[in-house]
Parts: sequence; structure tokens; C-alpha cells
Amino acid sequence: MPLGALLLLLFAVWAVTHVSFSWSSAESRADRRLDARRAAIAEAQQGATSVIDYRRLDSRLQLLSADNAMVGLAVGIVENGEITFLKGYGETIAGSGDPITPETIFRWASVSKGVAGVMTVKLAHEGKLSLSDPIAKYSASLRLPGGREHQATVADVLTHTLGIFGHANDSKLEDGVDPRLLRGELASLNQICPIGQCHSYQNVAYDAASDVVERVTGTSYQEAVRNRLFLPLGMNSATLTRDGLVTAPSWARPHRGGKNSKPVEVTQPYYSVPAAGGVNSSIKDMAVWMQAQMGLDPAIVSPAVLREVQMPRIATPGERRRMRDFAERLKSASYGLGWRIYDYAGHTIIAHRGGVTGYRSLIMFDPAKKSGVVALWNSSTNKPGGLEFEVMDMIYRLEPRDWLELGETNPATGPEAATPAISDSGS
Repeated sequence: MPLGALLLLLFAVWAVTHVSFSWSSAESRADRRLDARRAAIAEAQQGATSVIDYRRLDSRLQLLSADNAMVGLAVGIVENGEITFLKGYGETIAGSGDPITPETIFRWASVSKGVAGVMTVKLAHEGKLSLSDPIAKYSASLRLPGGREHQATVADVLTHTLGIFGHANDSKLEDGVDPRLLRGELASLNQICPIGQCHSYQNVAYDAASDVVERVTGTSYQEAVRNRLFLPLGMNSATLTRDGLVTAPSWARPHRGGKNSKPVEVTQPYYSVPAAGGVNSSIKDMAVWMQAQMGLDPAIVSPAVLREVQMPRIATPGERRRMRDFAERLKSASYGLGWRIYDYAGHTIIAHRGGVTGYRSLIMFDPAKKSGVVALWNSSTNKPGGLEFEVMDMIYRLEPRDWLELGETNPATGPEAATPAISDSGS
């Protein structure tokens, strides 16, 4: 064999083995880290450093799970940077007896928007784009009234400040119309405020972020997010397609009702706007994602990226009205780049909620305390929404409230949990 050909062959073999080793390391890194953290959970619970009463919390989650409006629920908690609680409750299918576990896959729905924010800003910090660039530079599909796609920036897309009415063309998306066509039709709408001046929540328009990512990476949005965020973080269960959900070994079926209902079909539309609502994962991987948003994986999600996505950019007074049941705690509400920012009893917290047919989700955390909660459930009830406030009250040592509306006169007491405070099995 000629020397040149031999050298080329040796280089090819080296390249293949090198790339393979790198991805194997990336995929397993967070699994090894998570195993170490979970091994330390028992020791953490035996110490006096935790401010979260996991036994009481587990007891209340069992009461919540028994509610007829519920089918299945998965909850994860990070305290002081460590994953300290992962547990499933209820069933993947109502009446099936198949338990929810920390490995069961759910849909994130609009919590996916934070992924798009982080992915886009990460690319900006790599010099591949600017958040102040007009969205028309990257998205051939988005059209706004009066040609304002040449004025609106990438940041305006990620903050929902495009000046069009909220949830524009969502109903057509749900009817199966191509979202790229629907983004073009936005040009026929009336402008409700100047670009960048008011927050008006979007899904079809927000997914122009996927156009941005695809344009600058030369790959699909799904591939870019998986290869640049999920796999390096060790989020091996995380996907962005319908097939990624329904082919999983354990996945929670969607229910419009509760325990007395039957599952409904998983539909395609919001997977067709992956930046707005396409992510699936287990609660374990959602907890790993939350750790990264707390700054615990700086090589993958840098502090500079986090500062940019978590910075308040537009006030959202409508959000405070929507969350009026929690007004005692929430003193202000803003939106960043795919994230909500609240003043929670004097503390800055980062959060988002999500909902598509048969699924709901939430994430809320304090990046300074590196503590927070994630939850996923497979019914359309909003009852678990109070969970995030019960956990944050414990983190801040505030007087407990019955935010879950379980009817206990004093949520600080109640029956002791029948299972350990930390468990990897459904109940």
C-alpha cells in the first residue's frame, strides 16, 4: 500500500475511534455524576443541612396522586446543587397498574422554550449569530405585519415581543397546517403594539428559533439540541419527536381526564414546532437539565449564556394576574429568553410551565441557592401547580400554605409518609 494511502487510512481509524470515545464520554458523564449524587442522598437526608421536609412532601404528593383528576406524576428536586428527590406516582395509563417511575418519559410542552433560548444564546456566544440580528436574516418562514420581520430581532422572537396577538395561529397548527406556512400568514395580522414593547405569548412564531438554529448549524433543530446540549449533559432519554416518546420503554400516555378516563392519541402538531414545545424526557433528565440552568455544567452551558437567558427583558403583568392565587408570594413577573423570572417573596427565581393535550409540566428554581423542583404529569388538571410553591416555601423557610389545595388544615403536619422520602419506584 502506498505510504500516503496508509497514512490516510490510519488517520481515518483514529478519527472514528476518537469521535466515538468523545460521545461515549459525553453520554455517560451525567449518568456517572447522577449515580454518585443518588448514592449520597441517604447521607444528605441523615444530616441537618436540608431545609426540605421530604417525608412531608412525599406524604402530600401521595395525597395529590390519589385525587381523581390525576393519572400519573413524576417529581424531581434539586437542593444545594444535588438531586435529592426523584419519584413517580400513579400510572402510565389510568387503571393499568403500570407505575410511573423516574425513568418514565413525558412531554415537556412549553418548558421546551427554555431549551430553545439556551441553544440560541449558546450559538450566539460561539459567534455564529447575534441576538440583535433581524429574524429575517435566519428565518425564511416568519413574516410579520408591514414587513417587520426585518425589524424584529432574534431576541424579540425569544421574548414573545413581536407585537402580534397571543397564540397566533395555534388553532390552525392544531388542525395540522404546516407551521412554516402559518408563520408566513402572520403578515396578514394587525400589529397590537410596536416590536419589543409588549409581551404576547407565541408558539408558531416562537418556533422561528428552530429556523435560526438550523440555519447556523446546518443540521436539524432536533439534532443540534441533542448533540450540543442533551447528550453532553447526559440526558440520554431526552428527544424532540413523537417517535421519541411513543417508542420509549416506559412512557406516560396522555389523558384529558383523570383516573376514570381513557388515554388519547399523541398528536404531531406541537412536535412540528420543536423550539416551542417538542421536548420529551424522564423526570431524572429534567432534573439534570435544571442543574445545568443553575450553572452546574459551565463547560456545556456557560455562566454568560445563563445570565443572558435569565435576565428580565419584558414585564409580564398578565402573568401575575394569571397566577393571582399565589399573589402572596409573587411580587413581580418578567420574561427572559424562553424563561419566566419572578420575584418570589424577595428572591429571584426562574421558572416555566407547559401544557399540551393530556400533559402538563413545570420547572422552578433559585439559581443562587441552586435549589428547585421539576414535575411532569399525564392529565390536564392544574392541581399539581401548587407543588412548586410548596417546595420554594420550604427552601426559603416560609410559613407553609396549602398551595396544592389538599384540604389539610395545617400542611406542615399530617400523616407520615408510608414510603421512604427518596424512592425510585412508583407508588
